[in-house]
Order: sequence, then C-alpha cells, then structure tokens
Amino acid sequence: MPRRWLSLSSMLLAAGLLSLPVLAVLGSWTQWDAETAQILRELRQTVLPGYVGTTLALAAMVGVGVVLVGTGAAACVTLFDFRGRRTLEWALLLPLAMPAYVVAYAYTDFLQFSGPAQTWLRESFGLRGRVLPEVRSLGGAVVVFTLALYPYVYLLARTALAERAAHLLEAARLLGAPLGRRIRQVALPMARPAIAAGAALALMETLADFGVSSYFGIQTFTAGIYKAWLAMDNRIAAAQLSTMLLVFVAVLLALEQRAQARLRFASARGRAGGHDARAVPLAGWRQALAQALCAFPVLMGFVLPVAFMLRPLSADWSVLPWDRFVQWAGNSVTLGALTAVAAVALALFLAYCVRRTPERLQRAAVQLVGLGYAVPGAVVVVGLLLPVGWLQQAAPELGAAYWVTATVLGIVWAYLVRFSAVALQSMQSGYARIPRSFDDSARTLGAGGAALLARVHWPLLRRSAAAAALLVFVDVMKELPATMVLRPFNMDTLAVVAYQLARDERLGEAALPSLALVLVGLAPVLLLSRTLRSRG
Repeated sequence: MPRRWLSLSSMLLAAGLLSLPVLAVLGSWTQWDAETAQILRELRQTVLPGYVGTTLALAAMVGVGVVLVGTGAAACVTLFDFRGRRTLEWALLLPLAMPAYVVAYAYTDFLQFSGPAQTWLRESFGLRGRVLPEVRSLGGAVVVFTLALYPYVYLLARTALAERAAHLLEAARLLGAPLGRRIRQVALPMARPAIAAGAALALMETLADFGVSSYFGIQTFTAGIYKAWLAMDNRIAAAQLSTMLLVFVAVLLALEQRAQARLRFASARGRAGGHDARAVPLAGWRQALAQALCAFPVLMGFVLPVAFMLRPLSADWSVLPWDRFVQWAGNSVTLGALTAVAAVALALFLAYCVRRTPERLQRAAVQLVGLGYAVPGAVVVVGLLLPVGWLQQAAPELGAAYWVTATVLGIVWAYLVRFSAVALQSMQSGYARIPRSFDDSARTLGAGGAALLARVHWPLLRRSAAAAALLVFVDVMKELPATMVLRPFNMDTLAVVAYQLARDERLGEAALPSLALVLVGLAPVLLLSRTLRSRG
C-alpha cells in the first residue's frame, strides 16, 4: 500500500508540474481588480480586434489550403496508379522536415525586392520597382503554412482512404458506380474525419507559431503575447492574451478529438470486409496531371526552399561562422538530448503506472500530461514565468527566477510541458503490443515491480523508447518561442540564431543553421516513410 501511494503521488506531482503553465495562465484571472479590468478594456479598444481578426483569417485560409493540398495529394496516390506514385507517396512527407519559419526565410531571401528573382526580372525585361507581391504579408504566411503543414492532412487522409474505404470503393466499382461518384459519395465521406483531424492539427501548429508571424510582421495572438510581455513589460496583458489563445486551441483540440473518435468508428466499420480497391491506372495527360499535382507541393514545400538556402552557401563558404555554428549546434544537441532522456523516463514511468493500476485517477493524470503538446510555446512561457514571478516576490531568498531563467532547468521544464505527450504516446503504443499475460507470468515467477519493468517491459519497449527519444529530440531542436525567452545566457540554439539572423536581414548567414534544422528534421520523416512502406 505505501508503494502504491508513492506511485500515485509521483504521478500527480508530475502531472501537476507539467500542467502548471496552463493552470497559472487560467489562475491569473483570479487576480481580477480595477487595473486588470482597465488593461482588458485597453486591449479591446486597441490591438485585440486586430489579433482576433488576423488570427481567424489566417486559420481559415490555412485550413482551406491544407485540406485542398493534403486531400488532393492523398486521393491521387491512393486512388490512382501512375508512374512515380511509390516515390511520391513518401516524398509528399518531406515538408514535415521543414520548420515553417525556415520556409519563410528561404522564400523571403529569394523573392524579396532585392532578391535574385526580382533582380533578374527587372534586368531581363527592363522593369522598375516591385515586380512580385510582397512575401512578408498575410497571404505569404498562408502559403508558407500551407506548404509546411499539409502533410498532416495528407498522412491521415491517405491512411483513411487506403485502409478504411478500400472495400467500399471496390464494392461501389462492382456495382457500376463511375469514378467520380465513387470519390464523391464513398471516398470523401469515409475520409472526412481524418481530414478534419489533420486540419485541426495543422491549425494548432499555425496558432502556436511565432517565427513566421513575427518575421512577417503579422499581428497574431502569439506575436501579441511576446509584445505584451517583452516590449510592454505587462504580464497581466500577456496572461489575458494567452487565455484567449487557449480558447482557440481548446476549440481545435475538441474538434480534433471528436474527429479522431469518428475516425475510430469509421475504422471499425471499414475493417469489416474484404478486398483492397484497385487503383485506377492513368496514362497520357491524366498521368502527367496526377504527377504534377503530387510533385508541386514537394517542389514548393521542400526542394525549392532547400535550393534557395543552398544558393548563398555556395557563393562563399569562407564567410560562414563555422566556429560559432559548432557552438550553436552543441547547445541544441545538449538541450535536445537532456529533454529526450527526461521525457522518455517520465513517459515510461507514467505508462508503467497506468499499466499496473489502470484506475480513473491514473488515466486522468496521463491524459492531462498528454494535452501539453497542444499548448503553444508562448503560453508555456507565460505560464511558467507567472508563478516564478509570484514566488520570487514572496520568497526572494529562494532565487526561483535564477533557477528558471539562468539555468537549463527552466527551458527543459518548458520542453517537457510541450513534448512529454510525444514520448508518452509512443510508450503507450509500445505497451499496447505487450500482452498482459506476460505480466502475469512474470509475477508468477517472482518478478514484480521494478524487476517486471526492467526485465520484461524494457527489452520490449526499447524500439518505442528510441522512437520517442528521436521525436522529442527533433521537436526540441526546432522549438523557437520557448527557447527565445527561457534559454540561459550565452546559450543560443540553431533555431534562435536562424531567427535572429533572418530578423537582421542576414538571410545568407541564416541559411546554415536553417539547413541544419532541416537535416535533423529528416530523421523522423524517413522513419515515418519507412513505417508506411512496411505497412504497405
């Protein structure tokens, strides 16, 4: 019994620490007074309408874009057979390796007024002034987010069409339904929950973004939160804006969970029957059209941004800051490795506790930890610094502000809040493949508690733990909002340096850390594509 209470107490403590940022942001409203009311009125009369309008417009246009591109690509590679389809199936995942802010830097460098594209057009055709539309605009942000985030919709829609609608499409074909009707009345309705779930994930990433919105000068909630905290030095305004952003995220999270529930229902129905649907062979102009539709997002979302960043690197390698690059990469790897180890250990502990005692309180604690991935980095920063500020005022001798802002403790804590859910999901998936009869047999042989975990579970969970560590490591390497505020002094990372160089219009120098982030991001993409090919 004492061991059980110790385990439960540790679970609740971990869940409390990882949910503290959200609770602190919500708890800031309990300090309601005349000053807080005045700040809210000023926000409502000045910047708040712009934040709401811009955020809603951005989310609406990005949602339409990722649905059109992701669903169209998924339908092409699933329902039709054409030359190059197998290659394009995994190539369409490559933009997942590109952080959205890296895509923004690449296109800005190439398409801005002084960039190579406009310079060549003016010199070749005798034009003057601006030739192409402004990249750093709301429309440019929509294009960047669409190219970087459509794989969320593509991946889920492709799985739904290939695994869940297959036998229904085949039945409709045998009943004489034409191709257009099969797509319109069978394939799309079956894939609708997957499309909605993918779009919700893409929109949560859009709302959480800071790099693109700040670099393009777009007044979204995330940019407003940083402006209120760092420029205006008003933590109450930052907390109020964070709460409003959490409302948007909560709506999207509810939509995503509802879509996932409908997706599981459709999956259960879809596995009831028989054969796979035959892909319709294409030839001639139809084959060329399908190839172009699938190759276009890969070209625009991965190939061209990489080529744009390689251009300044190939010009003069000697001017690149190689010595500082090694330091930036070392800082990024250190933070990523520390967080990956801590996240895997925490996820293993939580998953084991739920496996051992799957009661309501334990499951609720794990679900609470799993929600952290949906919380934007800006909200995590505000939610961590608010209680630290309160504690610093109440007990300055503890030095809480020092430990959170001047050491790696604060930034690793913020990373764990955001990315423990990634490790937890991987470990729970690994546990789902271990029969409970193994536990019973081990206990019969006298192995229980720590021995059961070390000698039975861990050998079977090593691959899941490695995958979890890889995913957390890559997410930490690419994280920008939390790293910018909470990193210790003189500990710049690749993501922070790339943002600072791009902000200072030193886009050629920003290409080196940006390409390093892309190379790191390729690892989970290749792992995912390998998994999909093995399933196929």
